[in-house]
Amino acid sequence: MQETTPPVASAPPVPDDMPALRLSDELALRAKRRLLRMHYESGVGHIGGNLSSLDILLTLYHETLRPEDAFVLSKGHAAGALYITLWSKGLLSDDQLASFHKDGTRLGGHPPARGIPEIPFGTGSLGHGLPLACGMALGARLRGDAGRVYCLTSDGEWNEGSNWEALIFLTHQRLTNLTVVVDLNGLQGFGSTRDVADMSPLAEKFRAFGLDVIEVDGHDRLALRAALEHAGTVPAAVIARTRKGNGVSFMEDRFEWHYLPLQEGQYQTALQELHQKCGKHSAGRF
Repeated sequence: MQETTPPVASAPPVPDDMPALRLSDELALRAKRRLLRMHYESGVGHIGGNLSSLDILLTLYHETLRPEDAFVLSKGHAAGALYITLWSKGLLSDDQLASFHKDGTRLGGHPPARGIPEIPFGTGSLGHGLPLACGMALGARLRGDAGRVYCLTSDGEWNEGSNWEALIFLTHQRLTNLTVVVDLNGLQGFGSTRDVADMSPLAEKFRAFGLDVIEVDGHDRLALRAALEHAGTVPAAVIARTRKGNGVSFMEDRFEWHYLPLQEGQYQTALQELHQKCGKHSAGRF
């Protein structure tokens, strides 16, 4: 059910001399298992889209973002993946994760409007994050700031007209300090993106707006880092081809995991599968 257009031949290869990732496979595995635990204990869904975006967020926060940079999660239903990424950086505690989706928490099902310094906006009404990111990028340029703004959208979110208005704005303003990232997993709230409102191929539509587009495997962290660090003379877009429910066989490419919570047996199976796929690390440590 995913878009099947292959990555373009002109996509820049990962440089041979690129340094090794600072983000270890062990920490990435811990983050994925901690995400499953948080969602299981809270009894809430949106797990599939969190797993499709987690490698993108981990790469951004551990490999790419500098203190002067900013990030906007337009795909607000992936808030769980953002919280886990902040936890992996030591910016949220286990006690805070335990409050996820509970009464009085700062860690709601969508990013909060205040209370977490690393989250500049409350988002989740789709199509709002990119316009906000455009404003941040323009403001940074007017102030002479050196920072870069990154905005993660979903692929289904490109059914929203506000995103296309934002593209008009960012290309007209030549916001070269902005990178748009698309978590392209081929599924959205009512089915496949092809069946609901087909926008493929997104890459060609973005190029028609004048963006510099790179298509990558959204679960290849080294390729993601190379794409995210790319900067040119026109605004950039990274299309990350991902799998909904990545790493858990019964979730992968399944539309229903946009909604379903984990039952105990499913939770244990998912933990075992991640442990088997990701190697030798002790399950007791996670």
